[in-house]
Amino acid sequence: MEEKKRLRVGQIGCGYWGPNLVRAFMNLGDVDLVSVCDASPEMLDKVLGTYPALQGTGNADELIGNPEIDAVVVASSARTHFELSRKALEAGKHVLVEKPLSLNVSEGEELVWLSEEKGLTLMVGHLLLYHPAVQRVKEYLDSGEIGDVLYVYSQRLNLGRVRHDENCLWSLAPHDLSVITYLLEQEPVEVSTHGMSYLRGGIEDVVFCTLRFPDNVIANLHISWLDPHKVRRLTIVGSRKMMVFDDMSSGEKLRVYDKGVDFKEDEKGYQNALEPRFGDVLLPAVKQEEPLLRECRHFVECVQSGREPLSGGREGLGVLRILNAAQESLDSRGKPVRI
Repeated sequence: MEEKKRLRVGQIGCGYWGPNLVRAFMNLGDVDLVSVCDASPEMLDKVLGTYPALQGTGNADELIGNPEIDAVVVASSARTHFELSRKALEAGKHVLVEKPLSLNVSEGEELVWLSEEKGLTLMVGHLLLYHPAVQRVKEYLDSGEIGDVLYVYSQRLNLGRVRHDENCLWSLAPHDLSVITYLLEQEPVEVSTHGMSYLRGGIEDVVFCTLRFPDNVIANLHISWLDPHKVRRLTIVGSRKMMVFDDMSSGEKLRVYDKGVDFKEDEKGYQNALEPRFGDVLLPAVKQEEPLLRECRHFVECVQSGREPLSGGREGLGVLRILNAAQESLDSRGKPVRI
């Protein structure tokens, strides 16, 4: 059997999330992280101090043009995602770009078209899709045990880290949007978004976003970096059972509640009496594996096999369309926007 070629990777961006990606790729087999890039000498020196064998540069074009590199990881600020990803694809490199794919739909469409035209892997860092608990939730939904999904709501709250160049919608919502659309296997038809800027004018730090899906399914996202609680929770209410994924829980990430409302016969024999049902709570076993390692390994495997990533360019483009519509609604003080 022919041995798989080791993938040679370069990474642009060594800031907040960048060092985690460097660590993940350094811990994978079939991968050689060749070079890292950051415009900040301090950020660059910090990573090179930990991994002295890496090449380092402050010039992104130099890294992209490096013939030793097969794939580029874009972990820089969101406003640079399109330009850097475009240059990498044009240079014949596979691309893993952190969320969001870009900041507008036309740019996202160009990246997807370019990757498909050149036969290159384009993957978006929608990290939660690779969380073992999310995969367990999907198994429950696919099995039918939860019944029909009626509604979903997520809470992604914390105190800090406040962004300067993007609001909390663009910073935090891609995580939950990617998971919700993945679990429901469909995109919303309408979005309505309300938010306020309390810390910096024009940069919303609290957002409530409601999505309407086909078949009367709704979802709500509560997002904020100005909140007394650190919460990372997703609740799914089904016609038979209910589920909660709590990413802040140390040991019980997932709970399944045998709760609901059953139709009972009334005194005339009609099925129109409603009776709440309170059953057992199940704590399913969830594999203990770091989502980031799973995500990076998936990228390498997709490059080597040529298959479409779970969070491929088209999936990232779908999330981008929702974000753009949500921002349009936010700008118009909650006016519903069709997607």
